[in-house]
Amino acid sequence: MSITSWFRLLVLVSSTGLPQLAFAASQSLVDIYQEAKANDPVLASAGSANLAAQEIIEQAKAAYRPSVNLTAGANANRTDLKIIGSPAPFPGGRNNFEGYQAQLQARQPIFRKENLERIDQSKVQVSIADKQYHLAQQNLMLRTTQAYFEVLLAQDRITLMAAQKAAIQRQLQQAKANFDVGTATITDVNEAQARDDLIEAQTLSAVNDMEIAKRSLQAITGKLPEQLANVRDDIQIAPSLKPMQEWQDVTNASNLTLQIQQETVQVNEKDIEIARAGHYPTVDAVANYQDSYANGGQYGFGADLKSASIGVEVSVPLYQGGAVTSRVRQAAYNRQKALDDLQNTMRQTSLETQRAYLNLSTSIAQVKALEQALKSSQSQLDSTKLGYEVGIRTSVDVLNAQQQYYSANRDLLQARYNYLVNIIRLKTASGIVSEADLQDIDQQLAKR
Repeated sequence: MSITSWFRLLVLVSSTGLPQLAFAASQSLVDIYQEAKANDPVLASAGSANLAAQEIIEQAKAAYRPSVNLTAGANANRTDLKIIGSPAPFPGGRNNFEGYQAQLQARQPIFRKENLERIDQSKVQVSIADKQYHLAQQNLMLRTTQAYFEVLLAQDRITLMAAQKAAIQRQLQQAKANFDVGTATITDVNEAQARDDLIEAQTLSAVNDMEIAKRSLQAITGKLPEQLANVRDDIQIAPSLKPMQEWQDVTNASNLTLQIQQETVQVNEKDIEIARAGHYPTVDAVANYQDSYANGGQYGFGADLKSASIGVEVSVPLYQGGAVTSRVRQAAYNRQKALDDLQNTMRQTSLETQRAYLNLSTSIAQVKALEQALKSSQSQLDSTKLGYEVGIRTSVDVLNAQQQYYSANRDLLQARYNYLVNIIRLKTASGIVSEADLQDIDQQLAKR
């Protein structure tokens, strides 16, 4: 739809107060989130990474299961043997012969300290992968909510501008009529015309912002949104929040980023044990079966041999040039790095919770204050219009009052959106956000 078409549509529907854009059907936040779950490439990537990580346990366990190897080969040989010394026990000369050999070996680890530690480590790694996937789901809820309300805000800006433009045009027509009969100056006409030109230029930017917001949502859901459900005029604002310290406690217990970093420390601790396992002996049960055949040999006769053996093999590392000790030190440094990262993560998650808490607390107060400001702006606009009609206020006063009224309306809408987004942002920072929270926000939307 072109900008001109947008203008015509919006001016048409703005004839009754402050309208909402009218399309076929409204999609709620939960509807958009369901599309995002099915199409968001970031979540899909996290899901694939999670499935891949599940195989770590199987690979670690496989190192403690039997391994069976078969080796086989065939060869053709040519030898030229010269016997030195006398008497010669074997004939010399040239011989051509063929042969084959095959060996089957089965090995069952009995004790391998490194493999045992890797099995325990793999369980922690899979736990991290699960939390990373759930974290991606939580982040998707926040990203979807932010993108959803960015589209609504952009649409509302255009709607308000259309209503404001209609009001300015009425004031412009009235100023021209008054100028024609000599009851107004050309300044009133020029001021209204300037306001009309300015609002048209601002709408160009607003339409561009809306298209960008829609495409930002499209990047998550895979398709452009049509009509989104708007926030109800009688939105229910929470009277107050629990104390900040309670939210901090929830974050410490539930934040997935913090839990992932805590388990990363455990993985690094296991790396130390794995490195130390280089000092431990290994014990394996080994069984061999061998079959070899040759129809000749360098001494003139061949052999057909079949042999089998079973036993226990022990390997004791005595000295490896200090490599094991070096790997232990390296793993210890990596664990310390993980502990430092954990401390940083604790501070960052605490800061994010505090920021989200303060933003939500402020948005609650802003909504209440702006609701009152809108009422005051409406009263001021009504009284200014009345004063203009009786000749004690100018056309510029009316235009200024209109500007203040629509600015207050825009600020109120944005404050309401910020309030709803900040609810999800605080719960995401605390690690407890869920689809039920999106459903609660849906109750604040006017579906059509």
